[in-house]
Amino acid sequence: MTQATTGTSAEQAVPRRKTTEPGAGRTRPAVTLLVLTALLVVSATAGLAIGSVQVPPGQVWGIVTHALGADWQEPDWSRARETIVVDVRAPRVLLGAVTGAGLAVIGTALQALVRNPLAEPYLLGVSSGASLGAVSVIVFGVTLFGPVSLSVAAFMGALGSLLLVYATARTGGRITSARLVLSGVAIAAVLTAVLDLLLLTTDRGNEARAVLAWTLGGLGGVNWGTLWLPSTALLLGVGVLMMQARNLNLLLAGEEAATTMGLDVARFRARLFVLLSLVTGVLVAAAGPIGFVGLMMPHIVRLFVGGDHRRVLPTAALGGAVFLIWADIAARTIATPMEIPVGVLTALCGGPFFLWLMRRDARRGTDRGVG
Repeated sequence: MTQATTGTSAEQAVPRRKTTEPGAGRTRPAVTLLVLTALLVVSATAGLAIGSVQVPPGQVWGIVTHALGADWQEPDWSRARETIVVDVRAPRVLLGAVTGAGLAVIGTALQALVRNPLAEPYLLGVSSGASLGAVSVIVFGVTLFGPVSLSVAAFMGALGSLLLVYATARTGGRITSARLVLSGVAIAAVLTAVLDLLLLTTDRGNEARAVLAWTLGGLGGVNWGTLWLPSTALLLGVGVLMMQARNLNLLLAGEEAATTMGLDVARFRARLFVLLSLVTGVLVAAAGPIGFVGLMMPHIVRLFVGGDHRRVLPTAALGGAVFLIWADIAARTIATPMEIPVGVLTALCGGPFFLWLMRRDARRGTDRGVG
């Protein structure tokens, strides 16, 4: 009798969440997706056009379609401009879109898995673990897995740090928001200290300086040959998470309710931890640790599409892609000819957002526990 009652309440809890979510139902999801898709096209065009060498948008599309084999207009651009657009800016814009989308989706899933609105890869130490794994490979020259050694090491570091944060924050079979964030910050600080020690003690000075710049997050230095791995990781992550969107919705009602509805919470959480660590590791290996995208985007898009993860995940992916493309444009142009690490700009945006989120939850008396 108790199970039946709990099951009924669990079924009611998920739809009730949709109606109480801030801004739920304010915008049709299809409209939001169409607007964000259009914004992504505009943002990509701007990313290809804006830089030390300005390229008119019409010419940008002429160069891109010419490179794809569709000669719809007579080439009226120089070879140098074509090289800048196709070989320099296009891979960078694509990596920005992939990384932004991936981090936003990872943040969305983490917030549901640990039932904490402050969860995201950077704050929970996942990015720091991935960075330490990647830097260890560079410093020690490990090539056990060939060209993907960096990504494998970043994945192992991300998974290890995520499990460590989760185990540290769990006390008495329960996790609170405060303990989770504090554990993530503490472990991230330790991992960052170890990373800095590796860089200071390595005898490869030039390499150490390059790695130090990479740890601030950036999209420079990418080429077409290295884009396949982060793109594949993004498609894998989004595809699996979309298939698990219903289970992520069940977790919003609490672990007991989700278990009553037939979800093996422990196994589900363990599998997704591995998936999210894999995607995070690959993205960090490609672009460095870029923070706060996974914190901001899920909260912003929920204002427009509600809390259903079938809507939040694709919307957050598009929003994250648009945001990081523009962050990279700003990083390239604000202090030209010097380039600001894009991770610095996302932190300048995300830090105040994080403080606002903490104050909002404090006013609401929010301290959600995870069993």
